[in-house]
Amino acid sequence: MTAASKARESMPPVASAHEKILIVDFGSQVTQLIARRVREEGVYSEIVPFQKAEAAFRVMKPKAVILSGGPESVHEEGSPRAPQLIFESGVPVLGICYGQMTMAAQLGGEVEGGHHREFGRADVEVKAPSRLFEGAWSSGERHPVWMSHGDRITRMPPGFVVAGTSTNAPFAVIQDEARKYYGLMFHPEVVHTPDGAKLIRNFVRKVAGLTGDWTMRAFHEEAIEKIRAQVGRGRVVCGLSGGVDSAVAAVLIHEAIGDQLTCVFVDHGLLRLKEAETVVDLFRHHYNIPLVHVDASKQFLAELAGVSDPEVKRKTIGRLFIDVFEAEAKKIGGAEFLAQGTLYPDVIESVSFTGGPSVTIKSHHNVGGLPERMNMKLVEPLRELFKDEVRALGRELGLPEIFVGRHPFPGPGLAIRCPGDITREKLDILRNADAVYIDEIRKAGLYDAIWQAFAVLLPVKTVGVMGDGRTYEYVVGLRAVTSTDGMTADFYAFDMKFLGRVATRIINEVKGVNRVVYDVTSKPPGTIEWE
Repeated sequence: MTAASKARESMPPVASAHEKILIVDFGSQVTQLIARRVREEGVYSEIVPFQKAEAAFRVMKPKAVILSGGPESVHEEGSPRAPQLIFESGVPVLGICYGQMTMAAQLGGEVEGGHHREFGRADVEVKAPSRLFEGAWSSGERHPVWMSHGDRITRMPPGFVVAGTSTNAPFAVIQDEARKYYGLMFHPEVVHTPDGAKLIRNFVRKVAGLTGDWTMRAFHEEAIEKIRAQVGRGRVVCGLSGGVDSAVAAVLIHEAIGDQLTCVFVDHGLLRLKEAETVVDLFRHHYNIPLVHVDASKQFLAELAGVSDPEVKRKTIGRLFIDVFEAEAKKIGGAEFLAQGTLYPDVIESVSFTGGPSVTIKSHHNVGGLPERMNMKLVEPLRELFKDEVRALGRELGLPEIFVGRHPFPGPGLAIRCPGDITREKLDILRNADAVYIDEIRKAGLYDAIWQAFAVLLPVKTVGVMGDGRTYEYVVGLRAVTSTDGMTADFYAFDMKFLGRVATRIINEVKGVNRVVYDVTSKPPGTIEWE
């Protein structure tokens, strides 16, 4: 484990004056979405692995608790449990999937395996009124939900009643409204449960009675004070990658401590067209933040030569980035702190919570880390935020919308959008094709309607005819998806005229391409993005 991971793991839960909801993680690959849904209601939420939930509960003093799903079976020996302290505390509890079943088992019910499984879409029939359902569902109605379970409750705990059923789950929704305990067999946090956000909102607002006092303005003010308290008169260096996260972190830290901050922008040669110039202009001229610009493209491309495995690419880029950054930080001298644009999903994914499948699925995000030899303290002002919250903070800080609203761009840059070995020629082809694609999306007024769009240079060549001659050139793949959270995504349905226009421009303007294809696959929960 890197020093950065150790630092994140050792950081205690937040104990601020804000209303808080604790989310106990049992290993579900979509636990992050629960936290996002709660935060959409203006309530701070934090995810803690079940092994550390009791200590976190004592520190946080949450107003309510949500138990996540997970891959285990409650009836198996040694399977995870929620701390009994939670049920003894009197706070409202919502159990989701595995969370529902462990709640039922711990409160005196029975759970068995080997029953009919439900994975994917199902319908829940409302059998009784519930505070969870207010304004959303009524008795007798049927509503689509997303199921993912192989076990089910066979006997409810004392005090519980059934509020909803499905074909294979007679206890799809259970509740004890006197004690404010609720259990859902399905996943309300995913977009595949259309009314799921409403159910979580009702738990937060109507059951827990929370008002929503966690705003981005409040976070902004508190973050400034935290940075000043942590750094004092020390010097900070911040590594810029060209993305939104590190940029927002740098502007926030600069507002807090001024010229005690120096930014180091490592240009690895894998950025989008003219991106380096944009970053330098923004920080040097717009914000007047001290900036060191390092062109390390030759070093990166030399080390990546002949490398085709995407995971090896990621790790190579992460290692080199740290090496180059460390060398420049030493030249600056006197810096005690290293600032990073770490987000809350990074914190979650850098620590193996339960050893469940989410660890494997999410491992592709974890690149690099802070080596012990750097002997610097971390400043991570965004570590409590999700991506959309970082964008909101960027707007609060006054960053230009064209920068804050940009589509997500991976840390390894174009390296993972160029399958196979990487060369400067192939990167130039990809960079130019991507620029044409994004330009057409902006001209059509579609940029903000799309969560992410990018081009990929496929590792194949095809024979074509252009004019009176034959060509043997590359194929470019285009990808555009809509999403609310990045965990799930659906392809954007461009009309054929648009795709024809983009393809014509790329073939005519980008030398080395004679074919363009559009990817229409979707990304269901838990899958890794197409690269």
